[in-house]
Amino acid sequence: MTMKSSPPAGAKATAAGGAVGFLIVMEFGSGLLQGWFPPLLAQIGTEFSVDDAALNWVSVVYLLMTVAFVPVIGKLGDLYGHKRLLLVTVTLVAAGSIIVAFAPSFSVLLLGRALQAPLGAFLPLEFAIVRSRSGETAGRSIAKLVGALTVGGAIGAMVSGILLAVVDNLTIVLLVPAVFMLLCIPVVAWLVPETTTRSAGSVDWPGAALLTAGLLTTLLGIANASNWGWTSALTIGSIAVGLVLLAIWLQVERRVKYPLVDLRVLTTSGIGLPILGASLFGAQMFGSQTAGSLFILTDPGTRGFGLGLDAASVGLLFLVLAMSSFAGATLGDRIAGRITAKSTVVLGSLLGVLSYAAMIAFSASTVPFLAAMLVGAFGNGLILGVLPAIVVKKAPEDSVAVASALYNTSRTAAGSVGGAVFALVMSAFLVTLQIDGESTTASANTSYLLVWGICAVLSLTLALVALKFRSAEDTAAPESAGIQTIPSAAPQREHKA
Repeated sequence: MTMKSSPPAGAKATAAGGAVGFLIVMEFGSGLLQGWFPPLLAQIGTEFSVDDAALNWVSVVYLLMTVAFVPVIGKLGDLYGHKRLLLVTVTLVAAGSIIVAFAPSFSVLLLGRALQAPLGAFLPLEFAIVRSRSGETAGRSIAKLVGALTVGGAIGAMVSGILLAVVDNLTIVLLVPAVFMLLCIPVVAWLVPETTTRSAGSVDWPGAALLTAGLLTTLLGIANASNWGWTSALTIGSIAVGLVLLAIWLQVERRVKYPLVDLRVLTTSGIGLPILGASLFGAQMFGSQTAGSLFILTDPGTRGFGLGLDAASVGLLFLVLAMSSFAGATLGDRIAGRITAKSTVVLGSLLGVLSYAAMIAFSASTVPFLAAMLVGAFGNGLILGVLPAIVVKKAPEDSVAVASALYNTSRTAAGSVGGAVFALVMSAFLVTLQIDGESTTASANTSYLLVWGICAVLSLTLALVALKFRSAEDTAAPESAGIQTIPSAAPQREHKA
């Protein structure tokens, strides 16, 4: 009888660790690029002579196309290989970054931003790779990847503004992330291993088209509601059409043999509630960022509230907050090993509740307010590091990337909805101020307090949802449509018995 032996545990761990190291560098670059643009928006507006409303599309196009790209790329990765799709994705992002840097017009720059959107698929593909290399250490690896993304985003936001002030050349500044992405192409091609598990079937293109059209149309209406008006026919019609398309998509997915997203997996594998939790988390984390930034910058001498920090201090503060999130993300797997993963999500959520409550209570005191933000950032880090690991570990072996893509998409989409709703709240409570003899209208202090109150409720709701997460022993092994295993190129030793 002939038996094939598995590679030694130590060798497997070493190979997995090497793969994760390369992916961490990529994810740092992903965060760098994502944080690179906000400080440059004013200069982009000046260079291309566009107003603030048009500048909003720099972010909106990226967000909408991320929603369109990520689920399909995740499914293609499960079908044809996660490394292969990661290589295609990083090439698209690099091409988009070069187009952005040398864009001759604003419309071409937006085209480049659309091509940068597959960046959102990096994490789902990387999650599938690290689970394939070593399922036992997947949680720790995911925490490191998320931590690298967080730090990269903070450093990108700080460095891009400083670099622009030094070189005073927008093209040179925009080339930095482009060069980084170009360098990632050979890293993926030569140093990142391919996975061996493949999903059976083919891409459900009708389902992909319906999901993409539904999400894009819904989010387009929500993202532009502040400009179009929440009660305008364009806003209401866009959201309504999008929701109808999503309802049709649900019916289609139930009938096709190989759906883009197997809806049964959401219930049988136990990832449905974690993905719902991702939506709640994204709404409070992304949705509250603008209000927090504005409050910190607001001068209490003229408006009667705010912290009055300058731009340089805010950049340093965001770096400290990012490091706090990084600490939470990297410690999350270790804490989960002691108190369980779902309890860690509950802990992170309750820290969020405490943070928002303290921000409301101490909004007039700088040090306690910033300390509260630090606590909230650590709690967010715990969730960022542990929640996707729950999805990855519970997903069927042949559907890790598309399940992770669904997690990412739900979090991003909910963040967009949260941001739009909070913008509505900010515009609902206004005060008229006299500054240098001129009247100006601004959001009242009440609007900020209300935003943080809503975020506290969202965090508490996430804690309650997390309590319902299935533990590993309660989760039935999900059935997949069929798993194909591609033989590894690594030589196998044979033993005679």
